[in-house]
Parts: sequence; structure tokens; C-alpha cells
Amino acid sequence: MKVGLFIPCYVNALYPEVGTATYKLLTHLGVDVDYPLGQTCCGQPMANAGFETMAQEQADRLDQLFAPYDYVVAPSASCAAFVKTKYPHILKEKHECMTSNKIMDVVEFIHDVVKPTSLPSRFPHVVSIHNSCHGVRELGLASPSERNIPSFNKIKDLLEMVDGITIHQPERPDECCGFGGMFSIEEPDVSVRMGTDKLERHMATGAEYITGPDSSCLMHMQGIAKRLGKEIKFIHAVEIMASGL
Repeated sequence: MKVGLFIPCYVNALYPEVGTATYKLLTHLGVDVDYPLGQTCCGQPMANAGFETMAQEQADRLDQLFAPYDYVVAPSASCAAFVKTKYPHILKEKHECMTSNKIMDVVEFIHDVVKPTSLPSRFPHVVSIHNSCHGVRELGLASPSERNIPSFNKIKDLLEMVDGITIHQPERPDECCGFGGMFSIEEPDVSVRMGTDKLERHMATGAEYITGPDSSCLMHMQGIAKRLGKEIKFIHAVEIMASGL
């Protein structure tokens, strides 16, 4: 099993430690990981703004670059979901998409494919899990509250293997934080109000950290917390799982 590691542009530019943690953890778990050079943005910002044709070049490049791999793994639920759900439509005029059926968020990949029974990590802190919209409703990382199905949460399943951790979830656990990519730019006031409400629910759990599979959502709430002077920290779930490496 050969895995191609896809590091989204915003992770590379703003949270490189998340990419490093992903590589270290996958390697520790015995996964054959390669990081193909030349990868760029997946095209999500352009497509979400209504310019799908402008995203076609990036989609084609990523699709060809990761063609040799059995799986494509990314530490970003939103980017993984975009490639999985939108690439077949964006690339339909050029060729059949090869990547959409094999891309997975790192939490999804570790939980569903690697299936570890233990993790090498210790994190003696209280955390509140942020279930991002893309992760829940497009990748199935957790059960959406609007569906009458048994409750599950793959993020929580993995974090429970971490020594010393205390895990909470906020009230209304899968409600949007208000980031939504272009939504936060086009509707900033609504976005900030949603983010503030979400931040308060996380903090009400008594958590020291807010964690999740999407640095974009964490970044949005972190910015609000900093502006409001709130004392809470943020960390990607994969950083917690790799904390002992």
C-alpha cells in the first residue's frame, strides 16, 4: 500500500507542523508514505467562489500527480472532501478523475484503513472536539445530528487511544463554526457571530484545547478567540495523536 501525502496550501503556509505530524504518525504506524513535490492548491477557493473552470488546471495537476498512489491522505477534511466530491464534475470534460475515489482525510484513513489498536502519544489535557461540516457530512467522520442513525465519532475513537487525555464535545456538536471558506469573506458579520457562539460552547466544556481535523475551522475560531482575549488553545487532532513522536 503506497500513500501519497497531500498537504493543502494553507496547511503548508500557516500550519506546517500539522503536515510534519501527519508524516511522522503515518510512518510510525507502518504506512509507506511519499510526499510528491510539485503539488499545489487543490482549487477549492476558486471553485467555491463560482469559478470552477479556473480550478480545472489545479485539479488536473493534482489528479495526475497522485495517480500512482493507492491512497491520497490529507490533514484537511475540507480539502479532502472537495477533491472527493467535486473533482469528478470539474474534470469531466478532460478525463475520468482518478483521485476522488482514493483520497481520505488523515483521521478517516487511520481509523478506517490502518485501524491501530494503540497510539504512541500522551496528551494530559482537556480537549473539546470540533466536528467540521465537511468532515461530518461529506466524509463521515462523525454522525450528523439531523440523521436518525447510531451516534459515532471517528475523531473521538482515535483520541481515546491517547494517554492522559480528557475528551469533551460541545453542546450542538456538529453545528457550523461559521468559517465556510468564501462564506466568511462574503458574510463576515454572520460568520463571526457563528464562530463566537461556537467558541463559547467549546469553552463551556472546560477544555484547555479545541481540536479537530480541519485547521481552517480552528484558524477561524482562533482568530475570534484572540480578538476577544479568550484563554483557550487550538491544536489539530493529528498533532495530539503524534505527540509522543
